Amino acid sequence: MKKIIAVLLVLALAVATFTGCGTKNQGDKKIVVGASATPHAEILEQARPVLEAEGYELEIIVYQDYVQPNLALDSGDLDANYFQHKPYLDQFNEENKTDLVSAGVIHYEPYGVYPGKTASFDALTEGAQIAVPNDASNEARALLLLEANGLIKLREDAGLSATKNDIVENPLKLEIIEIEAAQLARSLQDVNMAVINGNYAIQAGLNVAKDAIAFEGKDSEAAETYGNIIAVKAGNETRKDIKALLAALQSDAVKKYIEDTYDSAVVPKF
Repeated sequence: MKKIIAVLLVLALAVATFTGCGTKNQGDKKIVVGASATPHAEILEQARPVLEAEGYELEIIVYQDYVQPNLALDSGDLDANYFQHKPYLDQFNEENKTDLVSAGVIHYEPYGVYPGKTASFDALTEGAQIAVPNDASNEARALLLLEANGLIKLREDAGLSATKNDIVENPLKLEIIEIEAAQLARSLQDVNMAVINGNYAIQAGLNVAKDAIAFEGKDSEAAETYGNIIAVKAGNETRKDIKALLAALQSDAVKKYIEDTYDSAVVPKF
């Protein structure tokens, strides 16, 4: 009889442990957020005091790529992540059969074209190499910026799905090299120019307003389309802790920090 009771207790404990995994306790006051190091984790740090005043503990996990923080969010290891814009999230959901959504927009990072071996557009020669991000939504954004500056022309209906295969005019026969976004800044010494994502440019010590040859305007269509978001699993966007996180990031204190710290390289969208 004692053995039967012991077995039942072990089974009950196992069931309770399993049930607790992957399910957020609504009374849990800890919020785990995945983020890129710069500027996202830095901005999250500024939200920490606001959350603490509301009784929440914030844990920030820094990622070096654009894939793992979404996989971790989907698996339930994170409550939210903060590193991406919605076009990238939509693309990720489609390719990975995930159901992640935006809980709100925080900021916008202008893309810039940065000089490598060549200092200006006028100095580009035939066959020059220009590096762009290799993921679909960000490559399209980079190509649109090159088109806006007269270097190439894309198929009219290419839009946010454009790849280098959609280039219909390329007077200088520029070689478009697709590189992982995190490696673009390191590639500058090897290419003539590179179109670099805002967070990786900042991380490399580049300032879009001072170092880029050209960049997206803060009032451009890109600024409206590519705002960086807080992403969560579908259905969690109304959770009390997620609303508290969003409110903290959209506070006056965080807005002032962004404006004072990043010199137009990061623009608040609230």
